[in-house]
Amino acid sequence: MSLTGFTPLETIKRQQKDLMSLTGFTWVILAVIFIVLAVKGDVSALDKKASLPLTHYIMALFYSNSGELDKAVKEYEESLRLDDEAALVHLDFALALIKKNEISRAKDELNYSIKFDPEAIEPHAVLALLNLAQGKPSAAFREYVAALKNASKLNPNNPEVHFYLGALYSELKNNVISEEELKKAIVLKPDYAEALNFLGYTYVENNKRLKEAEDLIKRALKVDPANGAYIDSLGWLYYKQGRLKQAKETLKKAVSLMPDAVIFEHLGDVNFKMKDVGNARFNWQESLKLNPNQDDLKKKIEALKNK
Repeated sequence: MSLTGFTPLETIKRQQKDLMSLTGFTWVILAVIFIVLAVKGDVSALDKKASLPLTHYIMALFYSNSGELDKAVKEYEESLRLDDEAALVHLDFALALIKKNEISRAKDELNYSIKFDPEAIEPHAVLALLNLAQGKPSAAFREYVAALKNASKLNPNNPEVHFYLGALYSELKNNVISEEELKKAIVLKPDYAEALNFLGYTYVENNKRLKEAEDLIKRALKVDPANGAYIDSLGWLYYKQGRLKQAKETLKKAVSLMPDAVIFEHLGDVNFKMKDVGNARFNWQESLKLNPNQDDLKKKIEALKNK
């Protein structure tokens, strides 16, 4: 799990636009309207040339939203055949390709999106997260940090730029700059839940400024009270503070909302600290089921054999 609560690829897949909340029927109606207007030539305020690629784009979003990814790909391709300089279409096409695990092709589309809209934030951030998800070394996405730094110069008042920079610098183990960027994001947007939780959890992980961390995490929870990742952050804070009973109850709530390897491990750590070896073993084993690539956790479970 990332500090935001999800793995990098999950984070990408959750970054869908408000349009995606429309019902399937609404999508079809929108597409039909554009098609009819284009065929009749009655486009009035709409540009006829633009309406056809837009129609294919709308249908691509519809198919992507409904899980019909092969059909979505065909619509994206047709939209871009008619207008290959549409940066947003390249970006959304990349997100659909990521869902299909066509990562190399997705990267190509993201680079096209950047080419046609150099000031955009999302393509750089998604590229960085893809490199991270693929296990590339930190040097592989330093260039994307630089790209986001450029974006922050072009648009210094955009909190998302600073949030993404903070997240990436955290992955580069540069907590000083990471914290600076996250603070900038929060100043620009005081109710920015992701940034509040990220900074709070960073403090908890580094066992510093725990009182400030508690304030930050609780502010995030005011915005999104049912977020399992944020509740996990609070439970882990209680553990660091030695408030084990509160930690256990909070982490049990978190894992019920979001069964995640990190949260199960946290709950296991709390139970172990409370000398509840049986439940600690169970929690750690559940964590290992969700993410088998945890050598340190395997050692903890192995050490329980003598207890």
